[in-house]
Amino acid sequence: MKYPLLLLIKLYQWTISPLLGPVCRYYPSCSHYGYGAIDRHGALKGTVLTAWRILRCNPWSRGGVDHVPPRKHPVWHQRLRARLRPRTLSPASPGGAHNNAQGA
Repeated sequence: MKYPLLLLIKLYQWTISPLLGPVCRYYPSCSHYGYGAIDRHGALKGTVLTAWRILRCNPWSRGGVDHVPPRKHPVWHQRLRARLRPRTLSPASPGGAHNNAQGA
């Protein structure tokens, strides 16, 4: 579902956006923000972020720089990554690479 939405945004950028000119109060423009939000967060959350951005882009808004927020991983994903992280032996542990007990 993500790719048809990205295609629609690209079609808008190629056809309608050049006729309107630079009317967005934010950087990046709303269509670029929407493309990035859908690409990063997926169809559902990206569409919600894009709709919220378009609602904020109005004549009474100050505008400014507003980048797409980074993707947050759920807690279970962070715990799984911590478990799968490879563990290394410390130099003082038995069987470690630096065993200097027998002399040089």
